[in-house]
Amino acid sequence: MANLPILQFEEQIIETVEQNPVVVIIGETGSGKSTQLSQILYRRGYTKSGRTIAVTQPRRVAAVSVSRRVAQELGVRFGEEVGYAIRFEDRTSEKTCIKYLTDGVLLRESLSNPELNQYSVIILDEAHERSLNTDILLGLMKQLIKMRSSNLKVLITSATLDGEKVSRFFSNCPILNVPGKLFPVKIRYSSERPTSYLESSLKTAIDIHVREPEGDILIFMTGQDDIEKLVKKLEERVQSLEEGSCLDAIILPLHGSLPPELQVRVFSPAPPNCRRFIVATNIAETSLTVDGVVYVIDCGYVKQRQYNPTTGMYSLDVVQISRVQADQRAGRAGRTRPGKCYRLYPSIAYHEDLLPATIPEIQRSSLAGTVLYLKSLDLPDIDILKFDFLDPPSTESLEDALKQLYLIDAIDENGSITSIGRTMAELPLEPSLSRTLIEANDYGCLSHALTVAAMLSAETSLLPGRSKSTDKKRKHEPSDLPDGSGWGDHIQLLQIYELWDQTNYDVEWCKENNLQVRGMKFVRDVRKQLYQIMQKIAKGSLDVQTNGRRKESQEDYRHLRKALCVGYANQLAERMMRHNGYRTLGFKPQLVQVHPSSVLKTDEEGMLPNYVVYHELVSTSRPFMRNLCAVEMRWVMPIFTKLEKLNINRLSGGTVRSEEQTKGETPSFPEKDVSVAKPPDDHQSRIQAARDRFLSRKSKG
Repeated sequence: MANLPILQFEEQIIETVEQNPVVVIIGETGSGKSTQLSQILYRRGYTKSGRTIAVTQPRRVAAVSVSRRVAQELGVRFGEEVGYAIRFEDRTSEKTCIKYLTDGVLLRESLSNPELNQYSVIILDEAHERSLNTDILLGLMKQLIKMRSSNLKVLITSATLDGEKVSRFFSNCPILNVPGKLFPVKIRYSSERPTSYLESSLKTAIDIHVREPEGDILIFMTGQDDIEKLVKKLEERVQSLEEGSCLDAIILPLHGSLPPELQVRVFSPAPPNCRRFIVATNIAETSLTVDGVVYVIDCGYVKQRQYNPTTGMYSLDVVQISRVQADQRAGRAGRTRPGKCYRLYPSIAYHEDLLPATIPEIQRSSLAGTVLYLKSLDLPDIDILKFDFLDPPSTESLEDALKQLYLIDAIDENGSITSIGRTMAELPLEPSLSRTLIEANDYGCLSHALTVAAMLSAETSLLPGRSKSTDKKRKHEPSDLPDGSGWGDHIQLLQIYELWDQTNYDVEWCKENNLQVRGMKFVRDVRKQLYQIMQKIAKGSLDVQTNGRRKESQEDYRHLRKALCVGYANQLAERMMRHNGYRTLGFKPQLVQVHPSSVLKTDEEGMLPNYVVYHELVSTSRPFMRNLCAVEMRWVMPIFTKLEKLNINRLSGGTVRSEEQTKGETPSFPEKDVSVAKPPDDHQSRIQAARDRFLSRKSKG
């Protein structure tokens, strides 16, 4: 174990922690905060009472890799005294003293144990990333400290966090600063923005490889597609270099979709006389430390998912990084000796164009799951508008979340969480899928809904032709995979999994059908866990096979589609509002098309169904609905009665209050009542539907 800077401050850290319930620790890159802080507290007896030290990470990869490193340094068996817990995977035991977990997992644990009594210390690491869940945890910790001030310590750690702001949030708690960079890093700027950051990264990397002494090169790219392209180009260029003219090279990708066995390769040092090129997403900014990196190439961009509550649409945009992110990237160099950071943008862009800090995720995400979580907490005085966020989300985002939850029965017209909502909160899924599972259980098709939910929870594209890199080359190839029986993508996902199930989960079958093996195995594990959770919720009374092993009928598909109709009720309400000319509640007219990858079929006249539900609305070259399923008009009608009672003001609170109280307490939330909507005029509906279908066919053509 290296003599990391944080170890020199051990006594000061322990003294401050003992005297204060909350401490902010600003540990610069390379200080050792992520691996050493938990060990310092472990050595000082914070686990002797039988409680555990929890360390949250915004990313799954970091939770796994850092816990593995700590177990190795302590010389204990991984998964025993030191372990991790991430969504759908738990590597801990009764012996676990130090537990690394994603911030989302800690939130889920607080549902069953609001006081989190199993922990003596909770460390919120990498808080500067301002993930949605970390921001919620900051608010939760503020309440928790009041309840457990005598036996809980909370540490908020970061490399570049605004410590003063967080300190004020926690009643002016102390701030400790720990220096980090072990060696200086020389920053080199480009004279201008390149026309292609990928080509510029390639040229810069090869120049370093040919001209600079040994040391690994870390290249920041925006996403998996860019990484794969650059890895291929680097391999070609390196092979074309004259043999013996420079070091040998190993080129490694690093992103969240890589299998664990490929991720860990970046932690193995390069062989003698060999340089590693590590091409990574922003996962390598702070979450992971890769030893041996001397040169960093910063393209200046990041791929960021942003949600527009007005349209209900997600967009995945390549945007400029913030100055905080730029500094983090530069800090990856110089860990073992003086390093260099090559920024592919001019100095003036860094100082004038880049935002000082990254926009918090809570201000660019759908908040339906967040609001459902807050509503389900058994803490006093939980009011969505009064919940103490470090940076509050917009009113529009909260309105959107409340409306979504009301339309899928998670909260009632007074904003109180329902029994259905409490059940939904126990499932590690987004609200639409949680609601679908509950409804499917009532319809007797839970087995099928579990499969669909698991397939949609896969973090990578499972099917051929559903990613940018394969769309064109597979567009006209025949496929032996099922076609969803004409009803759409949800049914196709079910049929594909059932075929795989009938082969006893044969890996070769996946390969023959161009299905991602790791992804399909992940789906199988997720499905099993979802079934176990549902069984626990229903106290073992579920009458459902874990695996279907029978041919589905049209009636099975019909029941599943009805359950999806309930789970995705919010989308249908928006469509009905648009057809009726309503412009309240943020509903805006928009032309959205069916994604070209969809298997949803047209009728003999080339017409798509009048009503569909979709899993995701994304904006790329144009707005697209992805993963669609056809539903029937009569299933949609109950939503009209819910619209009649929709009052955003009343939804915001957790209890029934008088109109005077509500208006007085929430002046920023203008009251919006909606008269009951009538069914869409058939003539107008058909015209709009025909227009949508035409645009869909045009996009496919």
